[in-house]
Amino acid sequence: MKNDAATAARPAEGERRGRKASKETRRLQLIEATIDSLARRGYSETTMADVADGAGLSRGIVNFHFESKEKLLVATLQHMAEEYSAHWRGALGKAGPEPAARLAALVGADFDRAICNRRKLTAWCAFWGEARSRPTYQALCGASDEAYHEALTALCAEMIEAGGYALDARQTAIAIEATLEGLWLRLMLRGGDITREKAHDAAKTMLTAFFPRHFARKAG
Repeated sequence: MKNDAATAARPAEGERRGRKASKETRRLQLIEATIDSLARRGYSETTMADVADGAGLSRGIVNFHFESKEKLLVATLQHMAEEYSAHWRGALGKAGPEPAARLAALVGADFDRAICNRRKLTAWCAFWGEARSRPTYQALCGASDEAYHEALTALCAEMIEAGGYALDARQTAIAIEATLEGLWLRLMLRGGDITREKAHDAAKTMLTAFFPRHFARKAG
C-alpha cells in the first residue's frame, strides 16, 4: 500500500513542478515582451495589451501574473537589475585574483552583447527617465548600483595601492561609472556613430589614463 501511495504521489509532484515551471516561463515571456515594448514604444506608451500581444499570450494571462502595469514594470526592472548584477559578478568571478584583470573584466562586462544591446539600453533609459518620481524604481536601481559601486571602489583602491597612483579610490570609481554610463547613453542615442567594440575601446583608454603602469603595458 505504501508503495502504491508513493507511486501515485509522483505524478502529482511532477505536475506541480510543471505548473511552477510553466508559471515562471510565462512570467519571463511577459517580462521579455515588456522590454521589447519599452524599447519600441517607450515607457508611457507601453500597455498591458501591447505586452500580451508581444508575448503571444492572452491579456487575461498578463493580469493573472501581474495585476497591473505598475507591477509588471517593477518586475521587469527587478529582472533587469538582477540580470545585470549576476553578469558583472560572474565576470569578476572568472577574472582571477589579479586586480587589473578584475577591473578590466568588470568594465568589459558592460559591453557584452548579452547586456549591451540597443533593446536593453533603451529599456534601461525608459526606467531611468521615470526613476526620479518613483521611489520603488529608485530603491531597485539604488541597491544594485551601490553593490557595483562598492566593488568598483574596492578594485580602484587595490590598483592605487599596487601602483602608487595619486588618486582617490572613491572619486576614481565615480569617474569610471560616469564614463560607462555616458558610453551606454551614446550607444543608445547615436546608433551607428559608435559600436560596442569602439565603446569598449574608449573604456579601456580611460583605464589606461587612470592606471598607466598596469594597462599601458598590456596595450603594448
